Amino acid sequence: MEVALVVTAETAPGALARRDVLTIALIGLAHACSHFFQLVLPPLFPLLVGALDTSYTELGLAMTAFFVASGIGQPLAGLLVDRFGARRVLFLGLGAYLLAVLAMAAADSVAALVPLMVIAGLGNSVFHPCDYTVLTASVHREYLGRAYGVHTLGGNLGWVAAPLLMLPVAHLLGWRAALACAAAVGAAVWIALWINRAALRDERDADPAPGPRTAPPTSLALLRAPAVPLCFSYFLLIAGALIAVQNFLPPILDALHATPLVLGAAALTGFLLGASGGVIAGGVVADRSANHTGVIAGGLAGSGLLFVVLAHVAFPGAALVAVLFAAGFLSGITTPSRDLLVRAATPRGATGRVFGFVYSGLDVGSALAPASVGWMLDHGHARWALWAVAALLFAAIATAYSVRGATPVPATDPL
Repeated sequence: MEVALVVTAETAPGALARRDVLTIALIGLAHACSHFFQLVLPPLFPLLVGALDTSYTELGLAMTAFFVASGIGQPLAGLLVDRFGARRVLFLGLGAYLLAVLAMAAADSVAALVPLMVIAGLGNSVFHPCDYTVLTASVHREYLGRAYGVHTLGGNLGWVAAPLLMLPVAHLLGWRAALACAAAVGAAVWIALWINRAALRDERDADPAPGPRTAPPTSLALLRAPAVPLCFSYFLLIAGALIAVQNFLPPILDALHATPLVLGAAALTGFLLGASGGVIAGGVVADRSANHTGVIAGGLAGSGLLFVVLAHVAFPGAALVAVLFAAGFLSGITTPSRDLLVRAATPRGATGRVFGFVYSGLDVGSALAPASVGWMLDHGHARWALWAVAALLFAAIATAYSVRGATPVPATDPL
């Protein structure tokens, strides 16, 4: 009955846009919640060091446990999405996530935090395969680039919201109350998604594609097709570059150009704001362009060149912020086209597995980059760090062109 109602709604002019907007908003909200939960603990670290009699190193290891669990969990979540449906997995993952955060409020040691961070990481692992499966199946093609852009923007806003909530609440009511409030935010999002669950269609609900249907390829066939590992490599390269900038830009600029740390932090803020603006513009560009690889190449090349210039030129205050804003905008504008490139390499019935696998490249790149850049800074090679950022962006361009020319994933036997 639910599918019949959806089909009937699609026949009414104007209903398409309303349904698309609702789905995009719900998935953007879910992704915002995912990123919000990622940063609920770090703002509390100064309080937790004393309250739990621990160290920053041990708290950092707890965060490592979170991202390791998330990285391992994403491909597994993709398998579950393709087998049981995106909605079920999304509700299960978000529920586990918010319950883990709530349980952290009762933790009395860092040893108690670590298994909860593992559960939270597994909860976090479901969002990319679930979100992209729902968007791909629910949103009409002419809106899909903007849908992917809103998804990314929602994640960025979730990162911004976490310290804005956690620090004031912790100051007024304590860190345990702050974590309980964060869990309440997650519960509100879970309820909102449940009430509007009919808008979260996946490939099981979507109208069948015209022509003879084929069974989805096996996971082994996906990995054998060059396009999917190449997409994974693209995400790994992009994550390495962006994590290096997000984690180390102020000390890099200080070591290179004696840039005050406050100005370096302002430049990093400019980069992040530029990236968010680029994502918004990139969604429109992706929907209106058929050359997504060209969009990726232009944006990443421009951003990479700005980092090369930054490695050799000391810009004054406002100019430095402007340069980093432009670098962020150029990298952000590529994001929706990137997601459409992955979609083009994804056969029907395998969206969860493909997006789950390729997005785990973000976790791998995020894990590898900090230690490498930290070594460069410790040994007086700050300029190498900016060259490395540019090199990773340029390498991602080559990978994107390789994805476009790669052999598509083979279909299996007709159903």
